[in-house]
Amino acid sequence: MGNILDETKGPFNDEGREVRVIDKRIPVTIDFFSVLFEIFVWAIGFVIAILIILACKKDISEIAVVVLLLCAFIPGIAYTISKLHAKNYFMRLEQEVQNAASEVGNYQDERFHVLSDVADLVKKSIELDTKVMLAVAAYRSGATRGTTGEQINANQELFNHAYMSLMPRIEAYPELKSHALIAEAMRQDRSLYEDVRSARTLYNETVLTWNRELFVWPVQQIVAARSGFTTRIPFTASIEVIEGSKKRFFESEKE
Repeated sequence: MGNILDETKGPFNDEGREVRVIDKRIPVTIDFFSVLFEIFVWAIGFVIAILIILACKKDISEIAVVVLLLCAFIPGIAYTISKLHAKNYFMRLEQEVQNAASEVGNYQDERFHVLSDVADLVKKSIELDTKVMLAVAAYRSGATRGTTGEQINANQELFNHAYMSLMPRIEAYPELKSHALIAEAMRQDRSLYEDVRSARTLYNETVLTWNRELFVWPVQQIVAARSGFTTRIPFTASIEVIEGSKKRFFESEKE
């Protein structure tokens, strides 16, 4: 049997396809078979014990009957312990997600400081776009602080608007680009951007693990459903960034 997908024969889509992250949390649910599985786990021990008692009813003692009935609880107890382990695992994983989000937030906080410093320096020379000053004001008021997945996405939107408004103004004034403090601040920003990108990757990998583990049947999926867990949304790029990435940044001087 050949490969299901053949990259040499297609079918191909020459126009390409825009792929976006679906901004929706998916709740974990269980069906009738999961409920049936739980009943089976608790019942199987008693079924086996009763069958043994019936098969050996003439030769079995009362103590043996009691032992068999006690042993019948073993599958259910083992299943309960497995559910406790699964719940603890999700609790640890949730802390990892929060820690990864916190790392992104910490680096973003540093970038906000850089943005604020650059904006103050540039504002002394030229009139800045309103978006930039609104971003700085939002940071200084603490409105942008936060480490949840939704907040780091909101922070990134703020960066996109502010920097895409700020950078063309700096590019338009060569004397600003040569300003030592501005140059150093932009160098710091480039370094912090790489840190944010690495932190976002770690965050998305942790979210992927969370989303995948939720649907491992039977124990983890049942625990997740009974706990009301949902999938988490990974870090997403804004439409402004996606559209910006399609532009030609290096135009020929002869054109």
